[in-house]
Parts: sequence; structure tokens; C-alpha cells
Amino acid sequence: MASHEPLPLDEIVKVFDPPVPTETVRLLLADLTAEWKERGSIEIAQVASGYRFQTRPEMQINIERLTPERPPKYSRAVMETLAIIAYRQPATRGEVEAIRGVAVSTNILKALEDRGWVEVIGHKDTPGRPALFATTKAFLNDLSLRSLSELPPLAELDAHPALELPEVLFEPIYPEQGRIDTSPREAEVNPTPDALPQSADAELFEIPSGDAMTPTPFVPPTVH
Repeated sequence: MASHEPLPLDEIVKVFDPPVPTETVRLLLADLTAEWKERGSIEIAQVASGYRFQTRPEMQINIERLTPERPPKYSRAVMETLAIIAYRQPATRGEVEAIRGVAVSTNILKALEDRGWVEVIGHKDTPGRPALFATTKAFLNDLSLRSLSELPPLAELDAHPALELPEVLFEPIYPEQGRIDTSPREAEVNPTPDALPQSADAELFEIPSGDAMTPTPFVPPTVH
């Protein structure tokens, strides 16, 4: 409970002197998790980085009354980009744009990287070597998930052609990624940002309104 971050099992084992077998600690954690299920507002959760105490999601409305500051309310463009990367990772910027149908601004990807939810894990072996984006452990921690397999399933949606990952033969040229020079012919099929469709989602954050389509902000559980 004194830790600022989730504790992995091997770190918890180090606390004991004399040493306690890892499997014993695992069983004790399972017992504690079951015991704290009966204690109302606090629970023990296992997330991607380890174990932690946190408030139950249903307590959030009460906690908000104690916290005057509101979490950032990300725009639909940011949340759509995050969702595509989460379910189709690793994905390039061009692949995300092909699915969304509009250009993805650098600010959107930077906002996700700054939040610690997305990171570059490599580069695709195609012309221009575009960056490959994937989600992080922090993303799973904030959603109280242990792995990507615990994301809500897309079984009912997988058959929809709009959700199939398109084959992007030529990635758009983004100066900040140091792409290779292109010939005039490549420029026709590999447009610069000016030639890309302009996104209607220019803002990173939503302005509160009465619109029913305004996305609900994600509020992670309060960690103790």
C-alpha cells in the first residue's frame, strides 16, 4: 500500500526475510484479493505492471467530489487513434489514417505519447520506414488490465470490412520522421502532408457541450 507504482510479484517476494517461495506469495495475494472483495470501496487489482490497491470504479463519483480538478477530456480523434493502435498494433500512422479516413496530426500522436499510452516500437520495412506504434504497460495499468487479451472483444465487428487493416503500399511523407527522398512518380502516390485530407478533428481536447456524441473522458481508478 506504500508503493507509488504497481508491484510485480518478484519485487514483493524481496520484501520477506527469510525468503518466502514465490508460489506461496502468489497464493497469499490471491487470498488477500478475495478478502478485500468484501471490504467495500477498496480492492487489490493485478495490472500489467504488478499488484496494487485501488478504489472500486463505482466509487469514482464520490472521489470526484473531493477533487476539484477534472481529468483531460480527449477528443474523438485522439480516442479513435488510440483504439485503432490498441486493436491493430503495431500500426503505422498511414494505417491509422487509412482506417479513420482522415489525416492523423502529429499533435494527436504526441498527446498519446506524452500521456504514456503509446510508444514507437520500431519501423516498418517498407519505403520510408514508417514508425510502428503500440500501446504501453501504462495504458494497461490505467485501464486496470493485465494484458491486451483483456480488452473488450471485437468478435462481432471483425467481419466488418471497414475494420480490416488495409494494405498501405506507400506511406505518406512526414518531414519530422526523416523519410527518404521520393521520385516524382512516388510523390504522386506518396503525398506530402499538404496533399493529405485535412482532419476535421483539429483539437486534442473536447469542449464540454450538450452533444450526445461527445466522448466520455476516461477516469482511471484512484491508486493507493
